[in-house]
Amino acid sequence: MILLVNTTSDTSVSEEIKRLAKEAGKDIKVIEVADKKIGNCIGCNYCWLKTPGECTVKDDYEEIFKEIIHAKELWVISDTALGFLNHKGKNFFDRILPIATMNLKFKGKEMRHVARYRNTPNVGIIYKGEADGAYLNRWTKRCAINFESKSLGAHSSNNIKEAVACM
Repeated sequence: MILLVNTTSDTSVSEEIKRLAKEAGKDIKVIEVADKKIGNCIGCNYCWLKTPGECTVKDDYEEIFKEIIHAKELWVISDTALGFLNHKGKNFFDRILPIATMNLKFKGKEMRHVARYRNTPNVGIIYKGEADGAYLNRWTKRCAINFESKSLGAHSSNNIKEAVACM
């Protein structure tokens, strides 16, 4: 299943992606989070130490996290600020921390966290607004390495068909 999470208040991009993905025969689930209560990661490390795989912040993210760990792909739609994801998009990625353990291993010449679950979704970003697309692509690749998955790239909302082709 492809999980599409829209962190913006505009549903036009997610609706268009849903339409194109269904036309292509892809199994897609869309979660609109604009009206959901999603707090910030507080850096307590409970998700690693005290409640493995479970965030201590109790809010609407818990429901979304359960979908993430079962998804084949995770796509996040985010507005931009200062050439990067805005605070809502970045916060969404920060809260994925329980997908990993605190244990470390080498991947190539880099140290990485060990995945907690057998399945970790491949990751893609669709950004709305002005951003450094090359930088967002590199950042998405780095996130995917941390999740022991594959990057599906960062795509502008002006080119939705390109993102759907990567799904």
